[in-house]
Amino acid sequence: MRVNEKYSTLPAEDRSVHIINICAIEDIGYLPSEGTLLNSLSVDPDAECKHGLYLRDGRRKVDYILVYHPKRPSGSRTLARRVQHSDAAPAARGTRQDQPLPGKGDVGAAGGPEPPMDYHEDDKRFRREEYEGNLLEAGLELERDEETKIHGVGFVKIHAPWNVLCREAEFLKLKMPTKKLYHINETRGLLKKINSVLQKITDPIQPKVAGHRPQTTKRLSYPFSREKQHLFDLSDKDSFFDSKTRSTIVYEILKRTTCTKAKYSMGQGKGRKKDSALLSKRRKCSKYGITSLLANGVYSAAYPLHDGDYEGENVEFNDRKLLYQEWASYGVFYKYQPIDLVRKYFGEKIGLYFAWLGVYTQMLIPASVVGIIVFLYGCATVDENIPSMEMCDQRHNITMCPLCDKTCSYWKMSSACATARASHLFDNPATVFFSVFMALWAATFMEHWKRKQMRLNYRWDLTGFEEEETDKVKLTWRDRFPAYVTNLVSIVFMIAVTFAIVLGVIIYRISTAAALAMNSSPSVRSNIRVTVTATAVIINLVVIILLDEVYGCIARWLTKIEVPKTEKSFEERLIFKAFLLKFVNSYTPIFYVAFFKGRFVGRPGDYVYIFRSFRMEECAPGGCLMELCIQLSIIMLGKQLIQNNLFEIGIPKMKKFIRYLRLRRQSPPDHDEYGKKRQRYEADYTLEPFAGLTPEYMEMIIQFGFVTLFVASFPLAPLFALLNNIIEIRLDAKKFVTELRRPVAVRAKDIGIWYNILRGVGKLAVIINAFVISFTSDFIPRLVYLYMYSQNGTMHGFVNHTLSSFNVSDFQNGTAPNDPLDLGYEVQICRYKDYREPPWSEHKYDISKDFWAVLAARLAFVIVFQNLVMFMSDFVDWVIPDIPKDISQQIHKEKVLMVELFMREEQGRKRLLGTWMEKDRKKDEPCNSHGPQAGLDSPEYPGGAL
Repeated sequence: MRVNEKYSTLPAEDRSVHIINICAIEDIGYLPSEGTLLNSLSVDPDAECKHGLYLRDGRRKVDYILVYHPKRPSGSRTLARRVQHSDAAPAARGTRQDQPLPGKGDVGAAGGPEPPMDYHEDDKRFRREEYEGNLLEAGLELERDEETKIHGVGFVKIHAPWNVLCREAEFLKLKMPTKKLYHINETRGLLKKINSVLQKITDPIQPKVAGHRPQTTKRLSYPFSREKQHLFDLSDKDSFFDSKTRSTIVYEILKRTTCTKAKYSMGQGKGRKKDSALLSKRRKCSKYGITSLLANGVYSAAYPLHDGDYEGENVEFNDRKLLYQEWASYGVFYKYQPIDLVRKYFGEKIGLYFAWLGVYTQMLIPASVVGIIVFLYGCATVDENIPSMEMCDQRHNITMCPLCDKTCSYWKMSSACATARASHLFDNPATVFFSVFMALWAATFMEHWKRKQMRLNYRWDLTGFEEEETDKVKLTWRDRFPAYVTNLVSIVFMIAVTFAIVLGVIIYRISTAAALAMNSSPSVRSNIRVTVTATAVIINLVVIILLDEVYGCIARWLTKIEVPKTEKSFEERLIFKAFLLKFVNSYTPIFYVAFFKGRFVGRPGDYVYIFRSFRMEECAPGGCLMELCIQLSIIMLGKQLIQNNLFEIGIPKMKKFIRYLRLRRQSPPDHDEYGKKRQRYEADYTLEPFAGLTPEYMEMIIQFGFVTLFVASFPLAPLFALLNNIIEIRLDAKKFVTELRRPVAVRAKDIGIWYNILRGVGKLAVIINAFVISFTSDFIPRLVYLYMYSQNGTMHGFVNHTLSSFNVSDFQNGTAPNDPLDLGYEVQICRYKDYREPPWSEHKYDISKDFWAVLAARLAFVIVFQNLVMFMSDFVDWVIPDIPKDISQQIHKEKVLMVELFMREEQGRKRLLGTWMEKDRKKDEPCNSHGPQAGLDSPEYPGGAL
């Protein structure tokens, strides 16, 4: 017996959950004494053990949950009034609209004071009633539960019956597996042996999930059609549409079902009098789908249910528990991800994210190995590096010019020995090779992902899938122009704010260095560079983390005021704005150190000043590459540790704890006693809502930038990224399985705009690394010296060649050191790093020809390196096909099999039609042959039958 065909009348104390007949409520002010809250007849006494995964009959699955906050006048008590659906609906429509709102009692009737009416909550209730009535008309079955263990929260459980699932699956063109099985082409010969060996080797790191192994057969898939149900295996209708598909179908209905009426006009204030004219007032409003109803507070939440609990001794085995054991546990960090199960539970879009993250992490392994080798090469050759040996040799007695005005004194170059030796670890010939390698690695990674993506599309039946979206709003160019101007101005302003903050940090570095130079402690003065650099980088890190959150909110607001035409357009514009702002925020301090610090300082006697007060800071004698390495490593590791891990772990747990305290305070005293007996929808309500994949992708794309953009200065970046991602995968998995409400499954065949951003970052990385090697490191000046100026073909004399001389008598007034005898002797000539004429030259302090020779070599290297690496990357892109050959063959085979299937079906229909026509013709032949004789006068044999 169907639930919505027959209903029973039960006393109030026997019921707690009701089926709603919203069709009979529409927009009346008060129902008859026998209201239309309906209860299902078929009540399963064991339904409580289903943990809220089924309706009260214990058979129909709960596919979706709507949550609201019922508001009733205080002092009311529960009414238990029911009528038959067929009788109540006609009587209820349009009648008794001037009565009090339906609630749990009538205080006025009892003689007590009448509570004030909350018109805003009353309006929300009427919108819910109309919306739920429209859902019933769409074929969904609803059940309400307000007697929950969470005080002040009501739930509407939604079930999609079979006919609705079939109808919507046809509308959505969902590909479903047919009865037709076919064999997948297997590799033969040597490849087959190699694959079998690899399977045996990787067997310990494979998840213990059914269907994870390569399959030899596959079911032919076809878009579901009610007219062709015979093609599909419908032996078990309950499992034909899995929970992910059912919730997707219900969500599509929720999105397109609208609410167009509200009981009261808004904004009337609280002082309105209760009279029948005002109570009967109606307001036509714009259409509200579930998204608008959530935004307006009509519903507080909407989500599909998890399959059950994920831990516990008596927990029934389900996909969520399997994911927790084989995917979301830190103990399985060394195993492959069960991507097919992730897709089955969370949908294709989330499955593609974790598949991409797995491919990216896997590709970081060879990059990390090569980076470690490059770093070890630097460690092994540091004692053989002649320039650093000359800087550390105190016999050279090179006196350097002061690093700041007045307070700083002259200093020995040998005091920067440690910095020079450390610079060689990252500034050596191997880093050039590593930069070329990483550019090719990025191109290979992109091609590998495209091929992996095509394999997933084939396995998940997404070939030929195209998203169909209609324009939500139609606005003219004039309507959108103010929003575009606001976007442009706001983005420029935010970028200017980032630059201003970087400038503030630069001023902090300069002023702090000058203040520390005045310290009387020799240890403090000897560690000025390290202290200033470390504290400035920490300040940059804190600012970056804070501005990331601010820029994310600003990007969302800017996208909303644009009113994009479709949801996909909204998502892409939001991603682009957020990435642009966060990219500038994260990399501006690094760009400053790499390309601007030490470039525009001037020279002794003619320095460049900021605001005429702060002298521009200089690079260390070994160059700015070591400082760039420190800046990059601290920001990268800090963001990964604090923003990506601590925030992802700490903030959700803190929010969950706050919600727990709030619910405990609002719930009755026996909350703890029944806390463990909550239904599934009550437990899921306490979880964190799913906020989308944009933050997850964003942190990985920013990390990809750290790995590729400045890899010439930090070869260990891939290693730290790999270690972070191993934790990140399990951290994200645990968050999705245990901390978040189950997201609505979304179909997607690719990662969208993120792929284009990755390609852009990869191309930009080639250019940036070319400039880092050429202008930031000393690689090019060393080559120029070795082949143009070295007298014996070695690097001896290179340090002296890169230093210019300055006569201390040429200092500007007020800029000379206050303590010129700090080194114990009077200095007349000091050295500084630049290519300029000496003071005894005719054109003293002018730029020398050596500068132009080095500059020409640097520019030539940038052009050659960029074009060569770009060509090699494009060659890799061209050599590796986007679609694997075996996948293209299988797709073609599927098309052929589908055509054959329909041809056989058509031929069968023709044969059946021919058989019927033959039978009809044989029946008609006796009539035609004996008709005239029978028609004469033979009533015994009608129709001429003998």
